[in-house]
Amino acid sequence: MLILLPPSESKTGRARGRRLDAARLSFPELGATRAQVADALAGVSSRADAAEVLGVSPNLADDVARNTRLWTAPTLPAAQVYTGVLYDALDYPTLDAAAKRRANRWLVVVSALYGAVRPTDAIVPYRLSMAVNLPGVGPLASAWKPELGRVLPQAAASGVVVDCRSSTYAAAWVPQDALADRWVQVRVPGATHMAKHTRGLVARHLCQVGRDVRRVPQLVEVLQDAFEVSLSEPSRAGGPWVLDATARR
Repeated sequence: MLILLPPSESKTGRARGRRLDAARLSFPELGATRAQVADALAGVSSRADAAEVLGVSPNLADDVARNTRLWTAPTLPAAQVYTGVLYDALDYPTLDAAAKRRANRWLVVVSALYGAVRPTDAIVPYRLSMAVNLPGVGPLASAWKPELGRVLPQAAASGVVVDCRSSTYAAAWVPQDALADRWVQVRVPGATHMAKHTRGLVARHLCQVGRDVRRVPQLVEVLQDAFEVSLSEPSRAGGPWVLDATARR
């Protein structure tokens, strides 16, 4: 199984620790593009118009400045770097040992800087959205799409792709061919403000139950004890299944 998560805008760092060792990250095939994006981001972030180019508030000047220290700043596991509503609901630190091992295999965060990382990858906090047209690289979703298309199908293997990404990050990779038949987007009906929370709960539940689902309809069996779920078949050839999920109180 492959569970795709978006990154969070808020990220946690620390004052001391090891520097980034890109060669030790998951998906080493992404190394060249990671280096290109990191160097371009560092260069842009040192400019006076950095906030405008990156599409962030001028009040986030400290976050933008942190982008200039990507190769020297201390790292943290991705599971600690990414914070916010979805990651609070996932609550990775409290998973039991077996569920955590599954999370380390199944969870992949799609990142504008790193392309794709797993929970245990030691990364540096950054400020960059997949929606950015980064000088020297171009639109990031377009830059990452062929790269992710080479590594994520292998990560999915013969399992289902459970897509909890936002539309901004979904643009960076779309499952193709036979894998599209095993692609399901998790939707939270009528509760936009709860979407991130519910997707985090879905990811956590799947890791806890531990069933490596191979067919999309089987997800209903796995989730129905904790969620009200309904499943819709793809509306077009090559499109995703849609799983509507609402957490049971």
